[in-house]
Amino acid sequence: MSPSLSTEDLLRLTVSALMSRTGERQGDVAAGIGQAQAQVSRKQSGKQHWTLDDVDALAAHYRLPVLDLLAGPTLAVTALPAERLPSAAQAALPLAAPSAASPRSPAPVPRSEALSGPCVLCGETATDAVEGIWQHLTSEECAEALDAAEPFGDYPEDEHQEEEFAATGPGEPAMPYPGDPQPEESTPTAAAEAPTNTASASAAPVDPAPAEPAAAPALAAAPRRAPGYASSSLVDRITTRVQDVLTECQGDYEEAQTALIKSAIPDVMALFKASRVGGRYEHSEFPPTHEILNKKSQKGADEIWEGRPKWRNKEVVAAAKNGEAFEVTALDMNAAYLSALKCWLPIGRLQEDTSGTHDPRKAGVHLITPAEWDHPDLPNPLGNRMEPGELWVTESTLRLLLDVARPTAARPALAEAPVIHRSLVSGATESLLEKLRRALAEARKNAIAEGDEIALEYVKSMYSKFVSTIGESSSNRDLRRPDMMHIIRSKAFANLWMKAEKARAHGLTVVEMSGTDELHVVGDWRKVFPEGRDLNQVKEKKTYMLGGKR
Repeated sequence: MSPSLSTEDLLRLTVSALMSRTGERQGDVAAGIGQAQAQVSRKQSGKQHWTLDDVDALAAHYRLPVLDLLAGPTLAVTALPAERLPSAAQAALPLAAPSAASPRSPAPVPRSEALSGPCVLCGETATDAVEGIWQHLTSEECAEALDAAEPFGDYPEDEHQEEEFAATGPGEPAMPYPGDPQPEESTPTAAAEAPTNTASASAAPVDPAPAEPAAAPALAAAPRRAPGYASSSLVDRITTRVQDVLTECQGDYEEAQTALIKSAIPDVMALFKASRVGGRYEHSEFPPTHEILNKKSQKGADEIWEGRPKWRNKEVVAAAKNGEAFEVTALDMNAAYLSALKCWLPIGRLQEDTSGTHDPRKAGVHLITPAEWDHPDLPNPLGNRMEPGELWVTESTLRLLLDVARPTAARPALAEAPVIHRSLVSGATESLLEKLRRALAEARKNAIAEGDEIALEYVKSMYSKFVSTIGESSSNRDLRRPDMMHIIRSKAFANLWMKAEKARAHGLTVVEMSGTDELHVVGDWRKVFPEGRDLNQVKEKKTYMLGGKR
């Protein structure tokens, strides 16, 4: 495992892996070791310590030698006795002929004799199996598989985002500046690997000979495997936290919701920290803040323009005043800030760049002169700025402005590229918040499916407060990155603009765009946008008539 993990961190990972392999939940483990579920939850989340007595109890519960339990998840899972496995998994073992090797050095099934299956530790595709259990052979392989997983999973925010991801070129670079936090390992970049590794996982040559019959039940019946979209351990932390607070409040839903919302900031920061375990990069949490990112007064603003939209179609408004009638639908974008967590963020401290060019491997804030915008039926991607001249914009806004300046197969360039005068940038990644975003998205989807309004409001509070407090807020003492805050917020505005462009491209009339999540259109919007509450869907907020006879 990673040398940066403590023994207790290793034990937590091992307990999670054993729970996944045996199909247990925290309540099952708690009952097995004679504790309350809330105690197990706190110990797994790091709020309490696992004791030596706990280690003995866990080893007895899983019928493992203590040293095997402490040796890490791979050895612990492979050393599980058959009677501790679910019946379907027992029936499927062994995948290959039993090895005479000792339990501490199990021989992996050769790649040529196996197909692939979900790793018992991380849930991503693995092509090695140890004693019938699909798994990566090292923690580094698990980390690489998670980083290289399909970036959009089950929740494609928008097809424009997919195009942007594919067009940005190389992804996470090595840290370019002396003194910045260094990569944990020198491997190819995550964003560059993501498309190729995902493709190779499905297109890799395999032995055309059919797998042994016993392998199919093992894959089909593997219990509680980690979902490919989000880490099950992170999602379980959210679910368990809600259950624990409900228990503490003795089932009082209103009191529990108040308590959860109150603890949302420390909870989401703990979740973010957990999501970074095994990550490739150490990000700077409190780098020096440049003058342009400092507020001018306690309630004032800094110099960054986020591109917040506030726009109405003047031609439609004028036609409505002349008696023409329009049936307008106000659409609501789901979880705008949650979707916006997928954006290019600087990892280290910002350094000045006066080259006047945009490096897609870096991110930060940029001093630009924007081009003229001459499309009265579509809002300016820069937002409702009226003053001409130079202004500081974020990475998300600059990438959007560069996108609209490039012609595509569907449209010509919409404007000239902005002139970049000066940049404050660092080596960047689009994956810094990805595991956190996936966990929150999965928990949100589960809460909606189960009608759990408490969990839904808790998740909403976590991602919205994460964005609003990582700047200059005394409520968040774990991260102070006003540059990240501005980039995420402006990404939400950019996503909304891309929805407006998509609407116009498909024949809808865009009437109004405002806030982070509101788009008013005329036309059959259901032919353009899927309806629902998922991140890639939209909701109808209201329908109203604009203009007509008076």
